[in-house]
Amino acid sequence: MHGGWDRCNCARRWIQAARPGIQVDNWFTRDDAEAAIARESYDVVVLDIELGRERNAGIAIINAINKSRQGTPVLVVSAMPAAIYRSIMKALDAWDYLQKTTFEESDFVDTFLEILRAAREHPTLVAAPADDELSIDPLRQRSALWRGKRINLPLTAQRILAALYQKRGQVVSYDELFEVVKSGRNRDNIRKHISTIREAFRELDEHFERIENIPMRGFRWSDDPAQARK
Repeated sequence: MHGGWDRCNCARRWIQAARPGIQVDNWFTRDDAEAAIARESYDVVVLDIELGRERNAGIAIINAINKSRQGTPVLVVSAMPAAIYRSIMKALDAWDYLQKTTFEESDFVDTFLEILRAAREHPTLVAAPADDELSIDPLRQRSALWRGKRINLPLTAQRILAALYQKRGQVVSYDELFEVVKSGRNRDNIRKHISTIREAFRELDEHFERIENIPMRGFRWSDDPAQARK
């Protein structure tokens, strides 16, 4: 399902080119979208926060999805600055966010297909042992927990976090992290994701210092915060 985004016809072509035969419904008003959500069972919903002249229609639609208890993942595509997207995701339980004008077709398609795959596979949470502080599932937005509290991260950042945590105590190279991201395979982009991860943890724990930067090599998760550096 695709919300009333001004590039929705373009996005529809991208999706159908990537997955021929996939059904994509376009809705341009809040009423039509909410009626479709009540009537249909969608694998993924892509929407803008603004639909037509209603500035916060997307928020109402996400709330309707949450109330339906279908667990449908939501990808928000909006003109709002990316700096505030995490607050949107946290408040609305969206899975990921793309800012208009700052992404290419490949970014949209890769993000959409990743969410679609995760939704269809219904992965089981790969929980950490009971005495661990972190429980993470890199495919499901709502499952990553730090000391029992949800970590507010987009999917790509969760995948990077999972790669670091799976090899905790060891250096995860840039090349290994390039395999985790679907686009933006460069060191600057990886560092931006790492910054996002650190900020998300520090919303829950201002003293968080578990992710260590290894100059010219990559990053390392340390279970000993005294050994980690910003």
